[in-house]
Amino acid sequence: MSALAPLRLLREPWNTSDGNQSNVTAGTSSAWCQGLDIPNELFLTLGLVSLVENLLVVAAILKNRNLHSPMYYFICCLAVSDMLVSVSNLAETLFMLLMEHGVLVIRASIVRHMDNVIDMLICSSVVSSLSFLGVIAVDRYITIFYALRYHSIMTLQRAVVTMATIWLASTVSSTVFITYYRNNAILLCLIGFFLFMLVLMLVLYIHMFALARHHLRSISSQQKQPTVYRSSSLKGAVTLTILLGVFFICWGPFFFHLILIVTCPTNPFCTCFFSYFNLFLILIICNSVVDPLIYAFRSQELRRTLREVVLCSW
Repeated sequence: MSALAPLRLLREPWNTSDGNQSNVTAGTSSAWCQGLDIPNELFLTLGLVSLVENLLVVAAILKNRNLHSPMYYFICCLAVSDMLVSVSNLAETLFMLLMEHGVLVIRASIVRHMDNVIDMLICSSVVSSLSFLGVIAVDRYITIFYALRYHSIMTLQRAVVTMATIWLASTVSSTVFITYYRNNAILLCLIGFFLFMLVLMLVLYIHMFALARHHLRSISSQQKQPTVYRSSSLKGAVTLTILLGVFFICWGPFFFHLILIVTCPTNPFCTCFFSYFNLFLILIICNSVVDPLIYAFRSQELRRTLREVVLCSW
């Protein structure tokens, strides 16, 4: 290995022999199966934007005591998870550029260890990001359907235990994955976790969407300020749709890639799909850029604090 490769453990299936892999590659050498040549500068740019955005979110939440609540702590942890994606991406891309230009010369054994560390960071950020996305969905569900009991259900102690558990589980699972990445059971667990989170968010948001629609019909039937409340309800429904759409678009291709590694590693179509792995990583990084816009910057209190942070008015 002469250079780092993003998530090299997942880039191609490992359960194919060299002969079969070469035959499949020869049979899928059409233009569509050459993948996309994504410049390192794009990885760097998106990584820097994501890092700055999420740093601002963390700084704002730490600065403003009004934001010291479970919901914003979960958003802060999601920002930290996204920062892990950004930092690992930036570190890997910088090393690749330095090695390609001969500025940095490192032994192959050290490069492999660096690959493992970076892959572990990325895997940990994937698991923690998905977990906190699910926790935020649950928190919003409790806020809407159990508003009067919210503070007794989502106490600060429970929030801290939840956050600590997620970080511990993410670290352990990423370590296990790097150690036993050749076992299909590990990939199946990761795929199952993604599907569970997708279904969980889908069920919760559909229920919240149905509640917004019910309120809209109730208000319209009473003919009390229908225009204002219709606009508010529709805005909430659109927000929930955006949340699910962004989640599926950014994470779906990556996990479909994992499914294909398990189910059809030598199929020509699957092999062709594998060549677009860098695009799937770009989508995950884009999710780290979009998350603050959806979960954090929509809060008026947080936006005000962000302006203070940017102006350094601590």
